[in-house]
Amino acid sequence: MPTFVLVHGSWLGGWAWERVAAGLRASGHTVLCPSLAPAEPGVGLRTHIAEIVGLIDRHALTDVILVGHSYGGMVITGAGHERPRRVRQLVCLDAFFPSPGE
Repeated sequence: MPTFVLVHGSWLGGWAWERVAAGLRASGHTVLCPSLAPAEPGVGLRTHIAEIVGLIDRHALTDVILVGHSYGGMVITGAGHERPRRVRQLVCLDAFFPSPGE
């Protein structure tokens, strides 16, 4: 069964996924809802991608479904690019989706 990693958009935190996570967990899935580091000088997209890649590595996750809302779409796309063999699917929920090379 896949593991869901739910990535929030700007001005939100992992808490934004509480109801969605509860439903997925009730179906037997493992669900992680990390909160990204607050944006400040030196913290941006590269940092947030590294946080999600680090989460995947730290928990030795495989068969991952990355779900991103809003800005989270950019984050999951970068993380999926970094760990393509561990990520089964990217789901962009009302999210930014970068063009190739962005």
